[in-house]
Amino acid sequence: MTREPSKSKAAMWMGGWLSLMLIVAVAGRESLRELNVFQVMEVRSVLGLLMLWPIVQLNGGLSAMKTTRPLAHVARNLVHYLAQLGWFYGLTLIPLSQLVSIEFTMPIWIAIMAAFFLGERMTVWKIVAIVLGLIGVLVIVRPAVATVNPGQVIALAAALGFGISIILIKSLTRTESSLRIIFWMIVVQSAAGLIPAIYLWQWPTAQVWIWLVMVAFCGTLSHFCMARALLYADATVVVPMDFLRVPLSAIIGWLLYAEQIDVYTALGAALILAGNMLNLKGPAPLRAPVPS
Repeated sequence: MTREPSKSKAAMWMGGWLSLMLIVAVAGRESLRELNVFQVMEVRSVLGLLMLWPIVQLNGGLSAMKTTRPLAHVARNLVHYLAQLGWFYGLTLIPLSQLVSIEFTMPIWIAIMAAFFLGERMTVWKIVAIVLGLIGVLVIVRPAVATVNPGQVIALAAALGFGISIILIKSLTRTESSLRIIFWMIVVQSAAGLIPAIYLWQWPTAQVWIWLVMVAFCGTLSHFCMARALLYADATVVVPMDFLRVPLSAIIGWLLYAEQIDVYTALGAALILAGNMLNLKGPAPLRAPVPS
């Protein structure tokens, strides 16, 4: 169904996305004060499946979820699972502003991998975007003048993993519906984390259960908000709105956890976001020949 373009409605839905993603970050950090990351991920996947199940039933049930590409689903979701583990673990090691800033290198890695594996053209703007993104990471991490925080390395690896996951999704979308992709994501990730979650299991307190439900509910609903925003505006309008997560995460970290924002993180984040803006710039249109 096509909808009349509306930047105001897109902004409204992106406001929902931003709010929910900030809640996921806070709820994830609070959950990890008591539980291990494998348990948080497993509970999130199981609760996510319960939330998705009515939608699956309304769209043909399990028979509609059958796939001819099981190995592609497994490969994509194992990579995505490891990236999510890294992201949640990074929440416990570095400030929110650093984690989200490094996360925004994901489009840079996607541009590189798309050029190598999907044959997409590497434009001048994309090359400049990649260089700015890499410089931004170096400014935040500063490996030459300080001991590199393991959390920064884990966050960078998670961003790379998310980039690989997106590339694999591009392949899956040629034959698979969005619902089937999400269904198999939850199933594969539930299976992948089951054994370590059981081995390390400790029963959550009532307060932590509230945080876990918030992680699962907000994590699932946030993607719905993003999809709705894309119905009302192009990606080139919607994606830059997501950049607000960097300063908003810094504010949340300052208000809730007394995290200080140093000049290197601010400068590195600015470089990464500038690179993302350039990465959204499409190739210059071909000029029509001038009639003689």
